[in-house]
Amino acid sequence: MSYIILAILFLLSGFFMKYSDDLFDEKHDIKLATVFGVLCAVSSAMAAVYSIDAAYIFISVMIGCLLALKIDGIPHIITLIVFLAIVLLCGIPDLRLVILLICILAAFGDEVGHELISKVTDNRFLNLFFEYRFVMKIVILILAICGVFDILIFICFISFEIAYETAGIVFEKLS
Repeated sequence: MSYIILAILFLLSGFFMKYSDDLFDEKHDIKLATVFGVLCAVSSAMAAVYSIDAAYIFISVMIGCLLALKIDGIPHIITLIVFLAIVLLCGIPDLRLVILLICILAAFGDEVGHELISKVTDNRFLNLFFEYRFVMKIVILILAICGVFDILIFICFISFEIAYETAGIVFEKLS
């Protein structure tokens, strides 16, 4: 699988994740949110099974969301189960605990900051920083610069983020 296919999986995962969340949070459409959540789970798990770098990212996002109590509905739970089932059945590369913990802390920081920072400060920089979840982006970039991750995985992650934001725009236009 080339980086092009990996980038496509990241794009699909980001789009489906945001669209599922918006369907659940805004429209309360459990069935359609679950469909998009499962599509997110499949694309994320396929990337994680193929690439150790992707495994670090997607497993960290999953655990970070769990710790931040963001997995709070039927679509999220089904998405989690599908992701775990695929990853456990297909297997993932061996992960180094230290790198995984760094990524989990980054994902958790993004989730907590995204929910709380605008409630405690009017600082525009901090609000934008956490609104667009920059902790994980910076950590992945640093890990890529240090040679832990391939720099192309950083580009894949940015494509995930762009697709995530695009899905929010598409959702608003179609709602």
